[in-house]
Amino acid sequence: MYIIKRLSQMLLVVLAVTFLAFAAMNLLGDPLTNLLGPIAEADPADLTDDQREDLIEARETYYLDDPFLVRYGRWLGDMVTGDFGRSFKNNVEVRTEIANRLPVTLFLMVYAQLLAIVIAIPWAVYTASRAYRLGDKASTIVSFGMLGIPVFALVVLLFWAFAVRWQIFPTRFDDSDLGSRVWSLFLPAVALATPLIATYQRLLRTDLISTLQEDFIAVARAKGMSNRHVLFRHALRPSLFSMLTVFGINTGALIGGSIVVEQYFGIPGIGRAVIEAIIRDDFPVVLAVVVIVSVMFVVINVLVDILYSYLDPRVKLDA
Repeated sequence: MYIIKRLSQMLLVVLAVTFLAFAAMNLLGDPLTNLLGPIAEADPADLTDDQREDLIEARETYYLDDPFLVRYGRWLGDMVTGDFGRSFKNNVEVRTEIANRLPVTLFLMVYAQLLAIVIAIPWAVYTASRAYRLGDKASTIVSFGMLGIPVFALVVLLFWAFAVRWQIFPTRFDDSDLGSRVWSLFLPAVALATPLIATYQRLLRTDLISTLQEDFIAVARAKGMSNRHVLFRHALRPSLFSMLTVFGINTGALIGGSIVVEQYFGIPGIGRAVIEAIIRDDFPVVLAVVVIVSVMFVVINVLVDILYSYLDPRVKLDA
C-alpha cells in the first residue's frame, strides 16, 4: 500500500509540473512566432502563397488552433508514448536529441555522486569518532569552505589550474572510449561533488555523534567489539537517514549545476541543451527536459523512501 501511495503522489507531482511548464511555455510567447518568426505576426494579405501554407501547416502540426487544455492533453498523450514532438528550430525529433544528450549528463551526475559518497562517508566516520577534537574542528572549517565556494567559481578555478596551466586534464569532453570519458569528466564531476561532499559529511557526522550515544552502541562496546566494528557495522546504517534524504534532493538539483559545468567544459549534455533551447525559444526541448528532470527527481525520492526500511527495520513501508 505504501509503494502504491507514493507512486500515486509521484504521478500527481509529475502532472502538476508538466501542466505548469506547458502553461509557462505558452505564456512566455506565441509558439507560432517561435516557429516562423515575423511571418506569424504579419498581415496575411502581405504574405506569399508559400508563407500562408507554412502558417496553415504549422497550426495543424502543433494544434495551435485548439484550446489550451486540448493542446496540453495532446502533448501529454504524445509524451507518455515517448513522443516529445519536434524541435522548433531544426525540425529534429526531440527524443532523438534527448537520447543523445541524456546519457552524458546521467554519467556526470552518477560520477559526482559516487565521488561525494566515497569521500564523505569515511570523512564523517572519522570526524564523528573524534568529535570536538582538533581534527574535527579543522574539518568543520574545511567543509564550510567547500560549501561557501560557488560552483561556477570552482569550475573556473579547476579549469584554469588543472586543464590550462598544468594541463593534467583535457579542456574539452572526450567521448572516444570509457577511459577518456572518465578522465575528461573528472574536473566537472569534482566541481559538482565538492558542495555535496561537505553537505553529506556534515549531516552524517551529526547523526553519527547522536547514534554513538545510544544504548545499543554501549552494549556493543561492552561486548568487546572494536571501535571500527562499532562505527561501520552498528552506528553507520541508522545514521544515514538525513544524508539519504539530501541525496535524493540533490540528485535532481545536480541538473542545475550541470548547466554551468557543461557550458564551461563543452559537454554535450542536458544542461547545455536547456541553455541552447531557451536562447532559441525552442519550447519542445525545454518541456522535454523539464518532464525528464521531474520524473527523475520524484522516482529517486520514492526509491530513497523505500530504502529507509532497509536501513532501519523500524520504518514500515505500510505505515
